[in-house]
This record gives sequence, C-alpha cells and structure tokens, in this order.
Amino acid sequence: MSDMPLVSIIVPIYNVEKYLQRCIDSLFAQTYVNIEIVLVDDGSADRSLSICKKNAQQDERVRVFSKTNGGVADTRNFGVSVARGQWISFVDPDDYVDPDYIEYLYGILVKSNATMSICQHRNVYKNGKIQTNLYEGPAVLDSHTAVKRLLYDDQIDTSVWAKLYPAWVFKKIHFPKGRLFEDIAATYKTFLASDSIAVGSEAKYSYPFRYNSIVNDQFSLHKLDLIDMTEQMACEVKKVYPDLQIASQRRVLYAYISTLNQMQNVDGYQEIREQLISKIKELRKPVLEDHKAPIRDKVAIFLIGFSYPIYRKAWKIYLKIKKGEEVSA
Repeated sequence: MSDMPLVSIIVPIYNVEKYLQRCIDSLFAQTYVNIEIVLVDDGSADRSLSICKKNAQQDERVRVFSKTNGGVADTRNFGVSVARGQWISFVDPDDYVDPDYIEYLYGILVKSNATMSICQHRNVYKNGKIQTNLYEGPAVLDSHTAVKRLLYDDQIDTSVWAKLYPAWVFKKIHFPKGRLFEDIAATYKTFLASDSIAVGSEAKYSYPFRYNSIVNDQFSLHKLDLIDMTEQMACEVKKVYPDLQIASQRRVLYAYISTLNQMQNVDGYQEIREQLISKIKELRKPVLEDHKAPIRDKVAIFLIGFSYPIYRKAWKIYLKIKKGEEVSA
C-alpha cells in the first residue's frame, strides 16, 4: 500500500435513497483499493442514512457520519474535516463513477507530477442518450491555462467532482455555507493553488441529468447565487491574472444567461428577468468580439439582444436537440 496513498472519497448525502446504492456500488468497485468512502448524511428524512449504515457493515472502508442539515457546502466541509486521506475526491450521491475512476485520476497525476488531476464526465439523460465531451488530451496545464479554460468552459468546468485534489489544498479553501453553486466558489481556488493540473482525455464520471436537481429544477431567488458566486470568482481571478479580464467577463455573462434560462417556464419575476436581459446587453460587446468565446454563447447573446421571445423558442429547440428528442415543426 506504500505506493498507493489513501484517497478519501467524500459523498454529501441528503434524501437520495433512490440513487444512493448505485453510487456506493460504483465506489466499492474501484480498482484503486486504498480508499476510504466518507458518507456524510445531512439530516436526510428518507432511508439514506440507513443505507449508509448497512453498507458500512459490509465494507470496512466505509465511514458514516450524520449531521444536522446544513446544505451541500457545509456537508462537504464536514467531509473534508474528517477525511484521513492524502488525496480527496468528491462524488455526488446521485452520480456514479467507472471502476477505474480513482486509478485513472491518480495515474495521470503521478505520471505528470501534477498538483491535482481532472477527468471528463458524461451526461446521462432519461431517454438513454449519453453525451460525452472528450478532451483533446491528455494535457498538463499550468494554473493560468487551467483557469482560462475554466472561464471558457473548455473541457474544464466548475464542478467539484471528477477531480482529485491534494488534501492540503482544503486547509485554506472552504465551501460557502448556505449558498447554491458552491462549487464555483471553490474549484477555481484549487486551480490557483496548484502549480500544474493534469487533465485526462477520458470520461470516468457519470452525471445523470435530473430536472429536480439543484442545478436543473425551477427558478427560485436562491438561483441568483450563481451570479454572485461567478462575479466573486471573476473578481478574484482578475486580481491574480489581469490578462483574463475578458475571459472572466465571458464567464459572468454566461452566469446571467444561465440564470435567465432557469426562468424560461416560470411565471412572475418579470423585473428580475428584465434586469438580467439589461445586464447581458451591457456586458455583451467584448464577449461578442472575443474569438475565444463559444459560438453558442454568441448566438445566445445576439438573440437575447434582438428578441427575447425568439431566444426562448431557440433555447427550447436547443435543449431538445441536446437531449436527443424529436423537434416538432
């Protein structure tokens, strides 16, 4: 085991009895055996905690903790505080990973002598369609390049999962308690703290696309946290890397568009909707002129500025195509 350091896999859990066993089974199947599976139940009202305890009886690598409900960020922070591994990875309880998930992440990290590592993920839709965005790699990126790719959504996203971190990085980095989209507030900081990041070309993490998840359910005022978290990230990045100002603005603009999309089928909030559209128009010029900005973003920005009703129709068609559904004429 000396050449296989302990890896802590932290799973924050809240009312996911329907999906939890699938997640745990995928962790039991890991080919990298020197792991501890840290299951932290955040005050679930369903059978989630009992499922955790049952699995702990079957495998000594499982450690179960139960705490008063405090949200995903608080649960992840707790998991980090009790983790005993030299390395840390996060897996959400309704997701699942390939058998060589940890082996792959650790392998590319050691091979490149990087500070941390990233693998790709696949979106799994209810209709059976699987969407995988493979990276043209593998590659080893410095902090600046990794942050830049994150700002442009270039095969690197802000999700805390599908990554392997050194445990020491979380001594100074914490997830903001009580906020949604807490990944955004932490992931870029791990990049800034890293000398190099190994980015793998293969997808080892599966993300079932569910519309009742925090990311995909209907709009509420808490969803505005996305904008706040992104603006904080942009402000901090520009201090460290001033040359990434336009890239940072692109990411902020994307947050406004994404929040607007959350409001597509929601009545009310008209004042907020108008404010978002106004802000998109205000920020759009440098992003439209940026040749690195995704075409998808530029089309969205143009349509929103031209006619929001037309944009809404285009967005619905885009979603159907993305999920592999039939588009009616």
